[in-house]
Amino acid sequence: MFRSPARIFAPLSLVACAIAVLVIVNHNSNSDSGGSTSSNPPAATSTVGTTKHGTKKTRKHYIVKQGDVLSAIAVKTGVSLDTLIRLNPNVDAQSLHAGQKLKLAP
Repeated sequence: MFRSPARIFAPLSLVACAIAVLVIVNHNSNSDSGGSTSSNPPAATSTVGTTKHGTKKTRKHYIVKQGDVLSAIAVKTGVSLDTLIRLNPNVDAQSLHAGQKLKLAP
């Protein structure tokens, strides 16, 4: 009885692919959670701070980065997903592209 090498290599290749996917996902989540680097400009077009009257200014826009999705943008900016959709009715959530400008506040 001769066993085919494919019977051994097939499960090993599946495990190797699973490990590769986990490494890539882990690397991407670590690089997204870190601070901004000099090659990536800040996403907001205006800064958060306080006015001379002590009220807080909020960011008005967000510039989409490669790989962004609306739900992640909502978490990053603190604006609810429903608000993002309402303020950007012409934006297709399935086809966001880098450099696209989204409204965060009216």
